[in-house]
Amino acid sequence: MPDEFERPASDETIDKVVAALTANNIEAVVLAGREAARRRVLELVPAGAEVNWAKSKSLEDLGLEKEFLESGRYDALRNRYMKMDRATQGREIRKLSAAPDYMLGSVNAVTEKGELVTVSYSGSQIGPYASSAGRVILVVGTQKIVADLDEAMRRVREHAFPYEDARLRETLGVPTKAAKVLIVNAEARPGRTTVVLVKELVGI
Repeated sequence: MPDEFERPASDETIDKVVAALTANNIEAVVLAGREAARRRVLELVPAGAEVNWAKSKSLEDLGLEKEFLESGRYDALRNRYMKMDRATQGREIRKLSAAPDYMLGSVNAVTEKGELVTVSYSGSQIGPYASSAGRVILVVGTQKIVADLDEAMRRVREHAFPYEDARLRETLGVPTKAAKVLIVNAEARPGRTTVVLVKELVGI
């Protein structure tokens, strides 16, 4: 994996991205390390809230999988629909996962213009990220900051894709595909999306 995509961004670049996100109606929070980021995410989601979970190494690195999926303090939609039968309850699964009150996840890249780039095979997180979730909270290591959209897609191809492909082959025995791409340029409703930028290396 190219080292260039594992280097945290400079403070100057982070400040530029925060200004761009803010101008795009996206809240940006900058934190030094994993523990501070973990605490902030927990502060943003009230106990008992309905939460969906876009599988993310960034969230796992913060130990949030245990908090949201195992603690019992939240209405974890993933726990519910993963127990359902996709063959006979596909419609219920689709509706349950599509419009959560809170959606947690990450993105593959953030450009210096404040564009949030997500590439997915199934696209299950794309709808909630784009519009259907009530609140979106994204944990993003600053090593994911790139100059522009071209570099964002190169980051996906050369860095994120090999990791995701290996993970999917190991867990499901199938390769991944860069099938669907979401680029969020701005939010229509201020306060809907929060990006927690972490200076410490988090995620892929």
